[in-house]
Amino acid sequence: MAGNRLKRKPESMRYLTALILIFSCTLLKADYSLETVAEGFNFPWSIAFLPDGDYLVVMRSGEIRIVTPQGVVGEPLTGAPESYVRSQGGYFDIILDPDFEINQQLYLSFAYGTPAENGTRIIKATLNASALEAVEPIFTVSPLKDTPVHYGGRMLFLGDGTLLLSTGDGFDYREAAQDKFSQLGKIIRINTDGSIPADNPFADGAEGNPAVWSYGHRNTQGLVIDTASDTVYSHEHGPQGGDELNRVMPGKNYGWPMVTYGINYSGAYVSPFNRSPGIEEPLKFWVPSIAPSGLAYYAGTAFPDWQGDLFVGALVNREVRRLDLEDGKVIAEEPLFTELEARIRDIRVGPDGYLYLLTDSANGKIVRVRPAR
Repeated sequence: MAGNRLKRKPESMRYLTALILIFSCTLLKADYSLETVAEGFNFPWSIAFLPDGDYLVVMRSGEIRIVTPQGVVGEPLTGAPESYVRSQGGYFDIILDPDFEINQQLYLSFAYGTPAENGTRIIKATLNASALEAVEPIFTVSPLKDTPVHYGGRMLFLGDGTLLLSTGDGFDYREAAQDKFSQLGKIIRINTDGSIPADNPFADGAEGNPAVWSYGHRNTQGLVIDTASDTVYSHEHGPQGGDELNRVMPGKNYGWPMVTYGINYSGAYVSPFNRSPGIEEPLKFWVPSIAPSGLAYYAGTAFPDWQGDLFVGALVNREVRRLDLEDGKVIAEEPLFTELEARIRDIRVGPDGYLYLLTDSANGKIVRVRPAR
């Protein structure tokens, strides 16, 4: 029995260990302040930063508003496309063209269609004062579906000027995520005119849809890039448990619904497998679900301790999770901004190096995170 007893650390060693733990915890607590920039938004979904310091805010209800740096909210932009607004359907994401200062062009993703036939669409348009002009649809996900959920809808420009779009599985059509010829449950890669890049994994159409860049996704709600390494990160909702953070690579299979750490809402298995040969493993998964929404990669200078970290909105927990990345692996996780007591829909890093949060409600806010004064 004596051989099984735990040896007690010397008193000095236990004291030193306690000091190290206290010091480590202190380091994790960034010195920040939270400021409300503007409020009164009807379920804001996305924010973009204009070169003159204004903000573009997209609401799921089908509105785009310009907000000044002083927090003055303008009227909805005219010329914006009609959307299918129901359940999770509506406006999703807005991003500026890499040459926006020259061409004034932007891209909007949204739910398009009717109850019987709807899907995720991207339009390209020119921003002119308080209006969208020259509105042109450049991509519509195929096939259309009859469910008002799981649209994906996040966009991202790669360094080569091509555009990524996340698409959902439509909920009732989850098997389509494994069908490489379907555009449901995928990350799509296109040129800005909607044409297909010649180096897409299935560009010749022989083994999959030419627009498909990666597959096996359920409902991707975050899409960012570390421009220093050209690494693309995404996160997606699992069913009951099994939310995932992934490193996204062209032509790779991310498993849904063949492989998942989640279960059906009924309690039944989606799949008996949570890993399988040929399926990319998530960098991190969450059980139970946190309902990830919004994703930011921090490369700013305002918060040096956050350099190279990811920030994930956690709708269920009403907080943001900071994921400490080291050598491409998540080594720690920290809850932040719980004092807001709000669901966070989007997270972006502004040109000033501050974080910007959109709270998810009928009276949504833009919240700026800056170093404490």
